[in-house]
Amino acid sequence: MSTHITDHHVSAFSALTSGEYTNFALFSCHVNGQPAAAIVAVTPEGDEFQITPLFVSVTDDMILSDHDGILAGGAS
Repeated sequence: MSTHITDHHVSAFSALTSGEYTNFALFSCHVNGQPAAAIVAVTPEGDEFQITPLFVSVTDDMILSDHDGILAGGAS
């Protein structure tokens, strides 16, 4: 089976679900100009913070389907 899941995706998901890390936040943002939310890792870097997006919410303009083209939620 083909997949678009990368090692980075697996690592981020494992970090989120392991409970070992406390530097995650829900971040209000925009994706391609659309209001969204992201799960981010927040890492201090000197006097600043590095915000690394891990996963983003689905926006109204996104079309989610599986590898066979079947839309999420059973929509046609």
